[in-house]
Amino acid sequence: MFTSVLMIEKALTSADVEFVTTLHGDEQVAFHVLLQPRGDQADRLLRAIDDVALGELDDAVREGETPEGQEAQSVGERALEVSLTALRASGARAEGRLIENHPLDELKALVMEIAADEVIVLTDPHYVEEFFHRDWASRARHKVGVPVLKLFSHSKA
Repeated sequence: MFTSVLMIEKALTSADVEFVTTLHGDEQVAFHVLLQPRGDQADRLLRAIDDVALGELDDAVREGETPEGQEAQSVGERALEVSLTALRASGARAEGRLIENHPLDELKALVMEIAADEVIVLTDPHYVEEFFHRDWASRARHKVGVPVLKLFSHSKA
């Protein structure tokens, strides 16, 4: 069985689930999902700049409404449960947890704990962080010791 750590920031869409579950053809995959809610990962200014870069001006204006702190955690818990249910419904093994501390430290520890074969980072584009190679995938490549695949979410959740 192939073991993948899947880092996400919001609930997986059906297109996302189909994409990640078919990456390895017919090989069985076990997913260990780490979710850090969007409101907990970057400050509002960076998120707004990303929205503007994507041409989503309405989203940039509403960044102040993005849940943060405890509210983001409850949104994250629901998103994680939706994602795990969807992965399991597709026939994959899946378990997961919210990221409570530094995401890359938790990622590295999980990769070592389960002897993961790969890491898949599935997020919306984060242009500012990507430009400076400060996004999860860029930093993980130097930290985890397994291949890191960076994918963009197929649609809004």
